[in-house]
Amino acid sequence: MMPERREFLIKAMKSAGVAATGGLLWSGFIEEGRSAPLILRPPGALPEKEFLAACLKCGLCVEACPYDTLELAKPEADKPIGTPYFIPRTNPCYMCKDIPCVDACPSGALDASSVSDAEETGDGKLNINLARMGLAVLDRETCIAYDGIQCDACYRACPRIDVALSVDYTRNVRTGKHAMLAPVVHSDSCTGCGMCEKACITEKAAIFVLPRNIAMGQLSKRYVKGWDKQDEERMKDLTGDIRTETPRSDKAPLEYLNAEEF
Repeated sequence: MMPERREFLIKAMKSAGVAATGGLLWSGFIEEGRSAPLILRPPGALPEKEFLAACLKCGLCVEACPYDTLELAKPEADKPIGTPYFIPRTNPCYMCKDIPCVDACPSGALDASSVSDAEETGDGKLNINLARMGLAVLDRETCIAYDGIQCDACYRACPRIDVALSVDYTRNVRTGKHAMLAPVVHSDSCTGCGMCEKACITEKAAIFVLPRNIAMGQLSKRYVKGWDKQDEERMKDLTGDIRTETPRSDKAPLEYLNAEEF
């Protein structure tokens, strides 16, 4: 083989190797740039797609966190590179009243307006209780409290005790003598801070935080709660008679409730 041809083939193979390596690296970068469905963001974070578009990956929120809760995603973390997140089991959000991570964000990826409410605070200041980082989910089959063993570790750890997390005292059917101190999560008040998950004494936490869009179901638009403000807004747009008519509709309530057959 002529020296010129050999040199040409070697250069071509090197170029192909560089191109392939670059393609793999770029595809990896693109993959890492996609949203991670189970990732938990700092307080005030925009919805995931909007957050990724707005986040500068500057790390200022991470630097501002006094508890080292927030981390910047690295390539091996299988999360969008350079974006902030936290892992409740190892280091939850400690619910700083002044929310320094939000104050440090220069791009609005952490939206201050979503964690401030003039009606609740009285002065429009930041209110960490309005944060919705995620939602605590309880696995009753592995929670020892639901087996009748006295444990209120998650309940005592909750910064919104008796508001976001309460204890339901119920009779222990298995023993017939004791009460169960069963924890109950209230989705309308849970901030998703993860302090309950951190405190859980089971090997794998029986209570854990998930993003709210994954943890919560969604009602059909056919159902309306009369006491829900959002549903009241939806009812304003409805036209016509929305009542359900049945054969009982012509009877007085006492008349059909006292009937032998329903």
